[in-house]
Amino acid sequence: MKFYDCATAPSPRRVRIFMAEKNIEIETIQVDLASGEHFSEAFKAINPLSQVPVLELDDGTHLSQIMAICRYLEEVHPDNPLFGRDPVERAKVESTNDQLHANGMYAIMEAFRNATPGFVNRAMPGPHNYAQIPDLAERGLLRLDHFFSDLEAHLENSKYMVGDYFSVADITALVCIDFAKWVKKRIPEDATNINRWYNEVSQRPSAKA
Repeated sequence: MKFYDCATAPSPRRVRIFMAEKNIEIETIQVDLASGEHFSEAFKAINPLSQVPVLELDDGTHLSQIMAICRYLEEVHPDNPLFGRDPVERAKVESTNDQLHANGMYAIMEAFRNATPGFVNRAMPGPHNYAQIPDLAERGLLRLDHFFSDLEAHLENSKYMVGDYFSVADITALVCIDFAKWVKKRIPEDATNINRWYNEVSQRPSAKA
């Protein structure tokens, strides 16, 4: 297998942490997003969406999208399950992860891509160009304020994102919080529950992946 990565991008980092938690080693190929390598015809043949990450299987199949890749790896490497250990827990992980992605990752993407000069006409990822909308950048920042306050309340009675079980949802939240620094949003100092959680999960060896 081959893993198409970009060391500086948040999306493939979620997969790298997932692989590190499971002790999976895969040949990695760096894609230079800064130079636009993901728009080259060679890379479009691998992923027409012009996005990383991509997992190339031994038979030449290409899997894109973070959760699709992680689910495949979960199936072929079931030890240390990260999507839940029973039907109820799997449903909770799925629900929590979706909320974190929608309310956290997408909020940051709104704020970052709609305000950063280098993303003029690239307000959305993918093969098509979209103009920046400054109001969406402001909305993204507001959504992030709500994201942190909601997360603080959630973690008041939960060790991890789903009870006492470290899951793929914690990986999403960790990368989300680190990604938020790109728009100058950090964990509020008085958010004791988030800070307690973040200090623990950021010290896991996988967080350095």
